[in-house]
Amino acid sequence: MTSSFPSRLLENAVDEFSKLPGIGKKSALRLVLHLLKQEKESVFKFSESMRSMREEIVYCKSCHNISDEEICHICANTNRNHGLICVVESIRDVMAIENTQQFNGIYHVLGGVISPMDGIGPDDLSIGPLEEKIKSGDVEELIFALSTTMEGDTTNFYLFKKFEKHQVKMTTIARGVSIGDELEYTDEVTLGRSLVNRLPFENTL
Repeated sequence: MTSSFPSRLLENAVDEFSKLPGIGKKSALRLVLHLLKQEKESVFKFSESMRSMREEIVYCKSCHNISDEEICHICANTNRNHGLICVVESIRDVMAIENTQQFNGIYHVLGGVISPMDGIGPDDLSIGPLEEKIKSGDVEELIFALSTTMEGDTTNFYLFKKFEKHQVKMTTIARGVSIGDELEYTDEVTLGRSLVNRLPFENTL
């Protein structure tokens, strides 16, 4: 079958861009043609940033957030309250909460939520390292800040039952975040208020 592309190199580039989420072939072609119009140095800088990101980014040994160093800048900040841990699903949730400027603790990124339909169980999440932090006795409060979906609520309940024997205070963000909402799409004001007005988790059962 004859290709409609005038260049195999162009077609290959379009194919790679179209693998990105939400990018169809037409959008991919538009992006590639835009890059083709740029100075070579600009395009080389773009490609180098992608390569560096993939090769050099690591996960923080403490909270499992994405980082440039073994310990991320949030965990390394001595001005933050390290006894207050906000439990989130992903890096995008860390970014959303940081944008509210209402939280001065640290985070623990689970890497997902319990979802039997997707084959994700507790063993697939970074729950073990979180329990080790609690056992150290340095944790004053856990804030469950997972999305208010069925999977998020299931994960909250699992963590609550698992950690209640450790006598650590456990709270959850207030329901200013609508039921079924993904945390990363909640506006900053609502999310900030939900953190400030958090509730004891047992009050939500």
